[in-house]
Amino acid sequence: MANKSNLTLRMEPELKAQAAALFKALGMDLSTATGIFYRQALRCHGLPFEVKLDEPNETTYAALADAEKDDEMYGPFDSVAELMEALNA
Repeated sequence: MANKSNLTLRMEPELKAQAAALFKALGMDLSTATGIFYRQALRCHGLPFEVKLDEPNETTYAALADAEKDDEMYGPFDSVAELMEALNA
């Protein structure tokens, strides 16, 4: 048996329970899943998934700013047809 060392992780109890249930359904425990994560990180030379901010990009911010300047784009609209009419104007 290979030598192993302990690793202590701090996380919310609910997160741990949900992760444990998921990994159990996949046939593994938290320790095995954590080991897989580290192996994948080493294989990828980084995190094995995309990490990004969940917010609008510059194009979206510009569109929001433009919409704030245009008084005709504000509702409320009484129907979809009225909204579409305003959009096509």
